[in-house]
Amino acid sequence: MSNAKTKLGITKYSIVTNSNDSVTLRLMTEHDLAMLYEWLNRSHIVEWWGGEEARPTLADVQEQYLPSVLAQESVTPYIAMLNGEPIGYAQSYVALGSGDGRWEEETDPGVRGIDQLLANASQLGKGLGTKLVRALVELLFNDPEVTKIQTDPSPSNLRAIRCYEKAGFERQGTVTTPYGPAVYMVQMAHTLQGPCSEG
Repeated sequence: MSNAKTKLGITKYSIVTNSNDSVTLRLMTEHDLAMLYEWLNRSHIVEWWGGEEARPTLADVQEQYLPSVLAQESVTPYIAMLNGEPIGYAQSYVALGSGDGRWEEETDPGVRGIDQLLANASQLGKGLGTKLVRALVELLFNDPEVTKIQTDPSPSNLRAIRCYEKAGFERQGTVTTPYGPAVYMVQMAHTLQGPCSEG
């Protein structure tokens, strides 16, 4: 992984693979909200990110995803980039006290939860999700206070489960969330996998 400061002082993180494709993460800004609104209404995303009945309006996205609003909830939003083009959204959050009935048993302030999506259906199944997750995990574990990263894909979302496994996550069982059953998957700080080839 390499990182460099941009003109604005924001650190861009990237994980380099043997295919010369590099996924970088940058902090999301309010200028990205219209793009995120469009993404959150794409069919392949709606299926796993809230469902048909939860399709957001632009006002919903502006209210819920404004970086300053997310910061109040200990959520850090990112835009994933490939060759200078935005390809997805990712977020990390402090699991302890995250609300919505999620992770209520958590007592470790070093645990982070993650979620992400790829914007274009044509890019699914090509290893980009794994690259995105690896870059996000490596970024988070650069903070010595982060002890564990966890996520909770739907048991039906086999593509996401496989993506997390390829990125080094291990299944820990099934949990009940406010959105239904989920596969509880974790990666501990000491199990961080180094840069590796597309798998």
